[in-house]
Amino acid sequence: MQHNWLLYIAAFASAFAITLVTTPLAKWISIKCGAIDYPKDRGVHKKPMPRMGGVAIVLGFTITVLMVFYFDKSMSTKQFVGFLTGALLIAGLGVLDDMKNLPAKLKFCVQIVAALIVIFSGTQIQVVLWPVTAALQKFSIPITLIWIVGVTNAVNLIDGLDGLAAGVSSIAALSLMVLCIMTGSNTAVVLTAALAGACLGFLPRNFNPAEIFMGDTGSTFLGFVLAVTSILGVFKGYALLAVSVSVLCLGLPVFDTIFAMLRRMAKHQPIMQPDRGHLHHRLIDRGFTQRQAVLILYAVSLCLGCLAIFISFKDSRIIVVVLLTVILLSFIIYYFNVHVKHKSK
Repeated sequence: MQHNWLLYIAAFASAFAITLVTTPLAKWISIKCGAIDYPKDRGVHKKPMPRMGGVAIVLGFTITVLMVFYFDKSMSTKQFVGFLTGALLIAGLGVLDDMKNLPAKLKFCVQIVAALIVIFSGTQIQVVLWPVTAALQKFSIPITLIWIVGVTNAVNLIDGLDGLAAGVSSIAALSLMVLCIMTGSNTAVVLTAALAGACLGFLPRNFNPAEIFMGDTGSTFLGFVLAVTSILGVFKGYALLAVSVSVLCLGLPVFDTIFAMLRRMAKHQPIMQPDRGHLHHRLIDRGFTQRQAVLILYAVSLCLGCLAIFISFKDSRIIVVVLLTVILLSFIIYYFNVHVKHKSK
């Protein structure tokens, strides 16, 4: 399949430049709207910070994909409108949440609506698993819904340190971009290139010491776009391997979220209740600086992204290595979540 490399580079560069330039604007808007993150017990910051920097990411990505769609209409208009409508609904919800701290149940309901808009515009996971494909196809809509809402919240949950969500999302987007190039999905390549560019354009002002946070505006938007682009590209290209490949690309937020849910269930706490048990918190409590903890988690994300790319070659030896890596990562996260005590103790 022919690839328009110039278009991919232009999408990345455009999103990067727009986000980089509009981040100071997002900071000004945050201050004017009162979207300020004040120090809290489970946080790691000691001073108030503007927290609606995600506006710049949304602008960088949205303006870029609108320009690309004008020149390249390989994605159906119905799918594109559905995707963009859902993404902007998530972004709007994030803006309100950053200003007003909306109830978790309300946010969850709006996320479901946004996911359903995408689903009924024609973007769904086509389940292809062994001899039970026909039986599983009827669950395509609920599986797609769970995937989109789950990844949206997973990225939101890891947004706890300077530059963590932006860096991890850019690594995930670039990993998905490589996989989409391999599957021949031009539309998904453009979307992931634009998303990676937007994340990296925001990172200079978000890396430690940060001068602005992306807030729910940015983190939920990133999660939503990553979830949908993985469906448009990876899920349509690898059939049996699609689930494992996609989960590995988004491995850090997915695994951390699963363990957070299990931890809260074990403690009989509400699943949506925030706590200080995430992997990045554990690294900080273990004595690592913010920069060290973030770089460690970048490395973990990069390794998982590379493993996802390797497994797409369908070599059985690589699959064994991936499985062992996932098991090892699971034990590491379990260790930090259960056995590591706060340094103060």
